Amino acid sequence: MAVKTWTVIDSATNVHVRDLTILPPEASTSLRGCSVTKRTLSAGLSEGVATVRVDNGQLAFELLPTRGMGIWKAWIAGQEIGWQSPVRGPVHPQFVPWAEPSGLGWLDGFDELFVRCGLESNGAPEFDDRGRVRYPLHGRIANRPAHRVEIQLDDESGEITVIGEVDETRFLFHKLRLRTTISTRVGEPAIHLRDEVVNLADVPGSMQMLYHVNFGSPLLDAGSRFLAPIAVVVPRDPRAAEGISGWDAYLAEQPGYAEQVYFLKLRGDAQGNSRALLRNAHGTLGVTLHFNLQQLPCFSLWKNTSALADGYVTGLEPGTNYPNTRSFEQTQGRVVQLPPRGTYAMDLQLSVHADAKAVAAAERAVQELQGSKAPTIFNQPQPGWSAV
Repeated sequence: MAVKTWTVIDSATNVHVRDLTILPPEASTSLRGCSVTKRTLSAGLSEGVATVRVDNGQLAFELLPTRGMGIWKAWIAGQEIGWQSPVRGPVHPQFVPWAEPSGLGWLDGFDELFVRCGLESNGAPEFDDRGRVRYPLHGRIANRPAHRVEIQLDDESGEITVIGEVDETRFLFHKLRLRTTISTRVGEPAIHLRDEVVNLADVPGSMQMLYHVNFGSPLLDAGSRFLAPIAVVVPRDPRAAEGISGWDAYLAEQPGYAEQVYFLKLRGDAQGNSRALLRNAHGTLGVTLHFNLQQLPCFSLWKNTSALADGYVTGLEPGTNYPNTRSFEQTQGRVVQLPPRGTYAMDLQLSVHADAKAVAAAERAVQELQGSKAPTIFNQPQPGWSAV
């Protein structure tokens, strides 16, 4: 049989393989040079965090089953892709006070390359009329551990796959499950994700999802550019409006820099497929996110180019909605409705461009989608786009 499966976490049968290294058989040709390593960390705020490192011979990345199946970092030919957070992670959810009164406790665990925001809500914190947290910043899914994780190696296709399930449920309220399939092929500079959010209840439910994909140095530097097939750009707030003339470009580190966020509507092909590219100043290193606008119609660009020690980073964020409060997004019709036992699927690919030729090809692909249509760029926040 071409596909071999290892179950490394399964709460139903009380299985948790703390440490495991998987190498392909010596006779394998399609999987030659790859490996998968399951570890359990045991130091500081990472105490008890389960990780799965996948190495396809060119690209390596480290998954975090303990943190909602996020991706901590990636490496292309040894070059790190990610960012340097002042938070020393990966942080176990037990040390993340996501429900603290400020609603901002989520930030205590934030240092991943790829983190999901959702599932009940994914935006700014929201409070009830008594000042209590109703929806915390970016939701709960990133701080929920997977209850089942499988690793698969396919000796025919050369594909390495990690499958995980994470539940976000509350008795008498929502009952949501994230089923994720994360895969790559030997020698491929890309990671493929397919997420399915399932309503486990026999009554209607709802969900939101935002993919917070974060990059810092050396990909992000003075002169880096963001490129995508743009239809509309709207600054989230007056602070973002201050930088609208250079919204798609990046400066060097600026101690004390206050974040700027831009809400975008992108163009896609006839099937709704779109992409967003970040490249460094010299065009020698870049990343592209591929996604479908029918699944993820909204895009947010987060710029936080403060000092390196404080988190020099930008976030490329496709989502089902914009990261305003859930109540605001509900009024705008940007909350996904799920029928009883219903499922909402989302596909995302992260491709790394490790040289100037690959970056140039990625830029041409963006321009082909843009065509001759000029974007509409607003210089102030717009009604319906932002709660500010």
